[in-house]
Amino acid sequence: MSTVKGKRFTLKGVLDGLRSSVSTPPKAEMEIEESLRSEHFQVCKTVRHGFPFQPTAVAFDPVQHILAIGTKSGSLRILGRPGVDCHCVHDSDAAIIQILFLVNEGALVTVCSDDSLHLWNYRQKRPEIVHSLKFQRERITFCHRPFQSKWLYIGTERGNVHIVNIESFILSGYVINWNKAIELSRKTHPGPVVHLSDNPIDASKLLIGFESGTIVLWDLKNKIAETRYSSPEALRSIAWHHEGKQFMCSHSDGSLTTWGLKPTPKPMNSMFPHAKLGKDGKPDPCKPITKVDWKSIRNGEPLVIFSGGMSYDRAGRTPSITVMNGRSTTVLEMEHNVVDFVVLCETPWSNDFQDPYAIVVLLQNDLVVVDLTSPGYPCFENPYPMDLHESPVTACQYYADCPPDLIPAFYSVGSKQKKTGFTEKQGWPVQGGEWPTLACSYPEIIITGHADGSLKFWDASAVTLQVLYKLKTAKIFEKPKKTPESQDDDPFAIQMIYMCSESRLLCVAGASHCMLFKFSKQEANLDIPFLETSIVYEIYDDLDSPEYDYPKPSLGLVTQTSGSMGSYSSNTSDSAKSDHTTSVKVKTGSRKWSAGYQPDLVCVLTWVDGEPPGNITSILVNSTYGLMAFGNESGLAIIDFMQRTCLLNLGTPDLYGSMDPYQRAPRSPRGKKPQNAEGVGQNSEESKSPTTDQINGVCMSPTSLKQKKPHPELKRTKSQDKSDGVSFSRSRSSSMSSLENVSKEAIQSLMFADSYTRKTGREDNFTCPCLWVGTSLGSVIVIVLNLPPTGEQRLTQPVIVSPSGTIFRLKGAILAMSFLDCNGVLIPSVSETWKESPQRENRDSNEKALKNSNIGIQRQMSLSNKPRISPTSSTEMSDRQFVIICSEKQGRVMSLPSQTCAYKVKITETSFVVRAEVVAVRDSVCLMCYVANGHIMAFSLPSLKPILDVDFLPLTDYRVARTFCFSNSGHALYLCSPTEVQKITYSADISETLNDMLGDLFLACETPDAPKQGFFKNLFSGGPSTLDREELFGENSGKASKGLAKHVPGSGLQHLQAQSGAIGGEIARARMALVERGEKIGDLDDKSAQMLSQAESFAQAAHQIMSRYKDKKWYQF
Repeated sequence: MSTVKGKRFTLKGVLDGLRSSVSTPPKAEMEIEESLRSEHFQVCKTVRHGFPFQPTAVAFDPVQHILAIGTKSGSLRILGRPGVDCHCVHDSDAAIIQILFLVNEGALVTVCSDDSLHLWNYRQKRPEIVHSLKFQRERITFCHRPFQSKWLYIGTERGNVHIVNIESFILSGYVINWNKAIELSRKTHPGPVVHLSDNPIDASKLLIGFESGTIVLWDLKNKIAETRYSSPEALRSIAWHHEGKQFMCSHSDGSLTTWGLKPTPKPMNSMFPHAKLGKDGKPDPCKPITKVDWKSIRNGEPLVIFSGGMSYDRAGRTPSITVMNGRSTTVLEMEHNVVDFVVLCETPWSNDFQDPYAIVVLLQNDLVVVDLTSPGYPCFENPYPMDLHESPVTACQYYADCPPDLIPAFYSVGSKQKKTGFTEKQGWPVQGGEWPTLACSYPEIIITGHADGSLKFWDASAVTLQVLYKLKTAKIFEKPKKTPESQDDDPFAIQMIYMCSESRLLCVAGASHCMLFKFSKQEANLDIPFLETSIVYEIYDDLDSPEYDYPKPSLGLVTQTSGSMGSYSSNTSDSAKSDHTTSVKVKTGSRKWSAGYQPDLVCVLTWVDGEPPGNITSILVNSTYGLMAFGNESGLAIIDFMQRTCLLNLGTPDLYGSMDPYQRAPRSPRGKKPQNAEGVGQNSEESKSPTTDQINGVCMSPTSLKQKKPHPELKRTKSQDKSDGVSFSRSRSSSMSSLENVSKEAIQSLMFADSYTRKTGREDNFTCPCLWVGTSLGSVIVIVLNLPPTGEQRLTQPVIVSPSGTIFRLKGAILAMSFLDCNGVLIPSVSETWKESPQRENRDSNEKALKNSNIGIQRQMSLSNKPRISPTSSTEMSDRQFVIICSEKQGRVMSLPSQTCAYKVKITETSFVVRAEVVAVRDSVCLMCYVANGHIMAFSLPSLKPILDVDFLPLTDYRVARTFCFSNSGHALYLCSPTEVQKITYSADISETLNDMLGDLFLACETPDAPKQGFFKNLFSGGPSTLDREELFGENSGKASKGLAKHVPGSGLQHLQAQSGAIGGEIARARMALVERGEKIGDLDDKSAQMLSQAESFAQAAHQIMSRYKDKKWYQF
């Protein structure tokens, strides 16, 4: 046995000796201690911002000053003062058709389209459902809850009215059947119940409105119809006057009718507020008045407020709210369709003067609050981020834990963009709730890109969202001419956003244009420089034919315009001389730009063979290098924005050089012209194709402003079909056979870094600036950047770009790349700190003078020369790097400079990764992945050990894939609807403290006293009538019909029961202690009484002895 052990040990030693002879990285786990654990991660939703998508209902608590909005998908948003915002969801996706507040009780009822009622308790920071009631036989159409009543009236589609106890959510046996409510002579069904309300001064009278126009005043005590009213027009809504003697109805023909309590065949008053008389003297038809409200003012004329009712002519096409005050009528035009409105009043009592002060108007795409106390009824400026979707959101970027001076800088320039036309009255009317007590320790910024070309910068710190600054990029371009051929309705739509938070450089891409912005606190008059370029690649069908004996074309020169200095590109065609068609055109001439982001350079991709270029799929900018890179579906472009020239624009296959692993699919055959010898003779240096050594060596950027002539013999390929340009579409696996034909390879990921470029020896052990390029077929190509020294030479000497020959291949499209140092610490992208640059006009003139003065400088550099090493970023060989590469299928950690795979992990087999990012969490780093099957995964670095795998959100909407962003410190977000952004966290620390970060919705306060009635009012009208609803609707009313509705206890009820159980236990223990104390006190009392009795008997005995001996002399004892 010992002999076998010795042999194994000897064999291990031999293997260790063999391993030491090859270049393998040391075991990282032996040196790098990874601090992240599974318990540090927990995924949960934090807050939702924006406008509720597809709203359906709105309600207001006049005492708590809380606003609630329901949506078509069953979402409920509860809003208080700015910063107090809570989002809740029902278990089902049924639409919320009505919301009723239990005023000043910390609860509300939602009525859903699936005929269910839900009681919400919002006394805690996260509201919960306490009870649910699901109607089985009848459909709910309208509900009403009298103020401070525990009974809820429910009207149904069949015309019946049921009553529910809110405390227990149990149906009462009291039912108002439709056939008892209507007249016996009526032969048709009155239709669904569309309105229910009790008389403001007599709670025993319930007003029931049916859709057909029949109205019934029901006597609840006597269970009879006291008064019936009949209108020929369909009924939409009813509103009481506060004195309870009249009510007003709105109808589908655009009319308003007023009725008294006494039965009359016709209304007291009928009018068409917006009808125009036609030629025949009759009013023109009008739209329905969907809702009317009648509010009284203590010292003035009452207000009649309604929506709709406009005539069907052109003027009536605009949605509106109308306010009638006596003889004055004001029409408030709205930008979107009116969904609902609620009038805000000072008192919750319906029998008092309401004194309305505002109208909350819920529109299809906005929330408007009208000031009723100011002349002209202006609007309040909305402090909520409801304008997130002012133009549809097309891109999103999230920066958590950004530099602290960034938000003040954006706010300072954005404060000058404030909108005007709002009311001068201070104070947003919705002032309920209380701010969260926990402050944010670091700033967060969200940048949204929109379809109109605008960008919005938001302060997203903690649980708030506030707009800071808006940038309009469409001002850069000429207005597009609309033609039948133009299919793109949003040519300026933002597709990609990248901001360097340190240098404040902003790179933004549309479908076929890329813009670079620099931040300035000063205004400037700018003439925007721009480059027009193309990224093209073509494969000839007959390259190997002996008739045309020339190598595969690559790295030819392409024509550049507008100040470009020329660049290296794939093949071009004769049409390049004249055809510079672009999807957008940059405005020429100088114009004024306000403080904030100002354009520094615009790159526009030109059309190829009459077809638009492929969409831009990746962008990146580096302030230290002075370079910007962007890739599209066809290839890559590298721009020197300091010299404003294109250094390289190549088709993706040309980036491989001679190491292309794929056989490129040829286009359909077409005639090829033989090489023009005359053209070669005229400019042989420019026309000859580089050799393989040249391709893999150094490519030098020309610096002359002179435009180069294109090659007449080279042809362009058609660009790929236009798509959305992101990695949501599945890419072909890079593990496919190289013999398989490949027609397209997009640039999916870019990364500037100081890194090792190849396997080097001791004599060449330095890092240098590089651009790492990831493609849709899973390849990672490293391009070396040879930068001139900083200062004047950087503006005059060329930047040299050259493929390094280093290629890595993974399965699936490359999504993310990042670098760690030898200690496993994230290496941030090199960048310069922002500082205010000199005036742009002076800077432009200085740059031109420098270039002209150095135009004759000889730039001699052999293609075989070694690339220039950046002196500030050199690292010795012993200090290794790790590069993290994540694709749609797998992740790898490569050790540099040995280029060996240190760790790898298969992320998914059946699905694919949508978003991946290396982020900083708890003073460490990890790889976060969002997979299309809904899983959010985390891997420790550099070992790639899985530490989180949670099924969170299955990818069913392309919007989520386009906008999902991971950021530092455990934050992430995505666009959950076209109008809302959802923030989530994957940090257990944030999840635990989330409750402290949320604001309080309910604050205990006193309910206003009921209005006092005057002596004469009580004398002549009898005063308000009281109603014992418990006697009418309680147990004495019997039991409700079986199967009519099903009661479902909510999760909040269990919480309340647990709380009540805990409280009951505490009370029981206190009672036991009290009983024990009482027993002890009783025992003590008994003892005291016994001692008192003994003392009394002792006193009596002492008195008897004293009486016996008081008359005797001392000598008689």
